[in-house]
Amino acid sequence: MKPEQFPKHIRNYLLPTPAGKMHYDCLGCRQQYDISRLLYTCPRCGQVLMLVDEDSQRLKSINGSTWREIFDYRQMLKMPAMRGIYRFHEFIGPIIPLEDIVYLGEGNTPVIEANAELQARVGCRLFFKNDGQNPSASFKDRGMASALSYINHLVRQGRIDNVLAICASTGDTSAAAALYSAYLHPRVRSAVLLPEGKVTVQQLSQPLGSGAKVFEIPGVFDDCMKIVEALSEQYNVALLNSKNAWRILGQESYSYEIAQIFDYQTGDLAVVVPVGNAGNITAVMNGFLKFLEFGIIQALPKIIGVQSLHANPVVRYYQDYSKGKTFMPITVKPSVAQAAMIGNPVSMPRVIKLVETYNLKAGLQRVFFVQVTEQQIMDWHLTANRHGHIACTHGGECLAGLVEALAKGLVSDKDVAVLDSTAHALKFVGFQDLYFQGKLKTPFNILSDRRLVNMPVKIRPVDTKCPEPGKPLAGNELQRFILASAEAVAQQLNLQKT
Repeated sequence: MKPEQFPKHIRNYLLPTPAGKMHYDCLGCRQQYDISRLLYTCPRCGQVLMLVDEDSQRLKSINGSTWREIFDYRQMLKMPAMRGIYRFHEFIGPIIPLEDIVYLGEGNTPVIEANAELQARVGCRLFFKNDGQNPSASFKDRGMASALSYINHLVRQGRIDNVLAICASTGDTSAAAALYSAYLHPRVRSAVLLPEGKVTVQQLSQPLGSGAKVFEIPGVFDDCMKIVEALSEQYNVALLNSKNAWRILGQESYSYEIAQIFDYQTGDLAVVVPVGNAGNITAVMNGFLKFLEFGIIQALPKIIGVQSLHANPVVRYYQDYSKGKTFMPITVKPSVAQAAMIGNPVSMPRVIKLVETYNLKAGLQRVFFVQVTEQQIMDWHLTANRHGHIACTHGGECLAGLVEALAKGLVSDKDVAVLDSTAHALKFVGFQDLYFQGKLKTPFNILSDRRLVNMPVKIRPVDTKCPEPGKPLAGNELQRFILASAEAVAQQLNLQKT
């Protein structure tokens, strides 16, 4: 539809123009910094930053009901800048002109209700939000669309040029960063640092295919992150990890879409997300807080953060929580949920701040953290996909976390759970293969449940010739092969003749 076809009271709001005044806000010393340069940590105290629109009160001139109409009508627009996460422009990047927005098809990922059998087995109504259906097949595209749109804005203004975008990654971040940077080539180049041997073949192929310079580093993600931080402090590079506050803004779109999909009725929702580097869970919390502040939703949903026992620093922090408690990083063990294998999440200061704010605004505890075993992650990952989903191992981690939250009474059968499948299942198909082959015992401590194992059955009928490449069968030989093969398949499937 075209803007002139919409109701008159909505038309003027459909295509936003640059507005607001944004600054970086340090979570440590509270110092504020101008956004005209790229900053990732506070130059004074080293803490992480958040982006604040100091003129956000202007948005209250529009009531919550009208905002809901604006977002719903914008879904019908054909303009690329309004098709993705910037449907929520005023809440993500209000200062960015629409012509500077980079849109590659991110956002608007489907929310799929689990079938009756899986819901009965789990114990509540549940949905998967399939963020693996983003362009690079993970949720990281939301943040990259925001970060690279702002970089594009600075480039087009002539403030920066010849940008090298760099990130540390366990796979998905590198794929998204390389893809969005490639779209802005040659003004933007990209480089990624990956932990050697700890990224799937599928994920490694993505930044290579997008032309990024890829470096494999000994150690784990935390080691790669320290190197990238050192580079960003000493050289003129654009850091694209979740320390980048623009990344967090883009990922807030996940919560906005959930609110919209459920018709802005969020009070009975339980949103389950893997923690990883903690950028996504902070974005989700902040997004819902913004929608509450401006009357777009009336109640905050529960947030359930999930970690593996092999990488659970946030769970440990909140297990015996007391005011003033110090966060302690941990040494992680290998996990099939590879993006969650982080012992020192860079967004932990944001977590601490936002959990406190979220619970305070809700009037009761609404943010919880649970831990699950590697066995639970893999079993529930396969179980979800056996019931018609395309969940990655992190989606399996979320489903395992939901089951754990139900067992602990943190979620009830009256809640509606929305689970984050952060990436496409095909990115982690190697773990499925190893599970089927019974090869995940070391170092994951996973035993294969034969009920979940599924291997191909070879059909090669005896006493008949079989076709080979370049040597097809014909006549009676082909007929004998077809009938013998059909009989063998029928026996395997226990079929009855008509």
